[in-house]
Amino acid sequence: MSDLLSRLEARDASLWPEGNVSANRLGWLDVPRRMAEEAADLRAWADSIDRERVVLLGMGGSSLGPEVLRAAIDSDRLVVLDTTDPATVLETPLGDSFFVVSSKSGTTLEPNALLAHCWARVPDPTRYAAITDPGTPLAALGQERGFHRVFENQADIGGRYSVLSYFGMVPAALLGYDLAAICERALAADRDGAVELGLAMGQAAQEGRDKITIVVPEAFAAFGLWVEQLIAESTGKQGTGCVPVPTTEVETGTDRHVVALEVDDPLDLAAEFYKWEVATAVAGHVLGIDPFDEPNVTESKNNTAKVLDALPLPRTASDDPATVSSWLEGHVRPGDYVSIQAYLPYGQEDALERLRRTVRDGLGGVAVTAGYGPRFLHSTGQLHKGGPNEVVAVQIVARNPTAELPIPEHPYDFGTLIAAQAIGDHQSLVTHDRRVLRVAVDDLSEIA
Repeated sequence: MSDLLSRLEARDASLWPEGNVSANRLGWLDVPRRMAEEAADLRAWADSIDRERVVLLGMGGSSLGPEVLRAAIDSDRLVVLDTTDPATVLETPLGDSFFVVSSKSGTTLEPNALLAHCWARVPDPTRYAAITDPGTPLAALGQERGFHRVFENQADIGGRYSVLSYFGMVPAALLGYDLAAICERALAADRDGAVELGLAMGQAAQEGRDKITIVVPEAFAAFGLWVEQLIAESTGKQGTGCVPVPTTEVETGTDRHVVALEVDDPLDLAAEFYKWEVATAVAGHVLGIDPFDEPNVTESKNNTAKVLDALPLPRTASDDPATVSSWLEGHVRPGDYVSIQAYLPYGQEDALERLRRTVRDGLGGVAVTAGYGPRFLHSTGQLHKGGPNEVVAVQIVARNPTAELPIPEHPYDFGTLIAAQAIGDHQSLVTHDRRVLRVAVDDLSEIA
């Protein structure tokens, strides 16, 4: 165990298969130390932003960590906007807001569309900041427009491992967190325990207990969003992987490996972030995969682009939502998990959780996950296509457009974009011979 930790800290690429991308993906190992040195500067900068709220435009690793930090203190100052649903975008308050555009590549479709929407309504560069890698189109745009500040992150940190870098620490500062304390907690994380956790996760998956069931306290339920992406996108490839199942109540089964999260203070999240990053890297070692690449993520993106290039949208059949229960009973096998994928407006978390538990209980305790699209495309989407063929997906789309909202400088609107993303992901699942049912609803209660 200590040998594994030493090799990881020495950035030993031989921990993972030949050809892995770890050479430019291990900056997260020491980023808390760098952020500690910048804590005072970030605090002073954040204190200079006197707007009522902060709207963060991002996806995946750029948005999930900040949402965890926001939810942990139940703050309404930060609004994380990581959807293309037109009703949700339209309802986001822009009036007295400061905008943080967050994208590692600077080319991600969703934050760029959201930026176009916000800039058309609030074209004041002093109310914008960007977080991105050095030299990206977003960095150039921020400089060109004169953004309040452009934060160029370490390029050797992958998105899902970036929460303790600028991508998480800038929003944390704007939320009022003590950044020095966050870095201190992260640096004090139990690294030996993290290696032990990673070994147990990987070995459990090899033994058929691949549903990593993470029991989180109710007050920190949002942590599940972040850890779900970290594990799923890192390990779900080459037909193997750990399937993260975040839950606030204990769930058991022969295919489960249960881990209880012990968090009492929002600052404790810093150590958990670091611990799970180490554990996931080690689980990748056990499974013999590269935990830092994401070979299947671009498939749905490419499919979406093809749909948008060939507008109008193709006619796509949807089944009756009342048939979901019987369809699942006919398709779920022992060892499977159900993925509920809701391309719907935000604000339905309680209804989605009730549906998740209803499906779980109705199928005798099978592992069930639920999430919003297109958010999950930058999270668990990698696992659904590249992991074991155990996913049974239920794609839920809106029967009617939730709102009309054009995207400035784009030949389509937000409603068309989210519809194209759902169609593109459905095509990708079918291409990988995954079992998937598509239903259209006006309300989640229509699903039996």
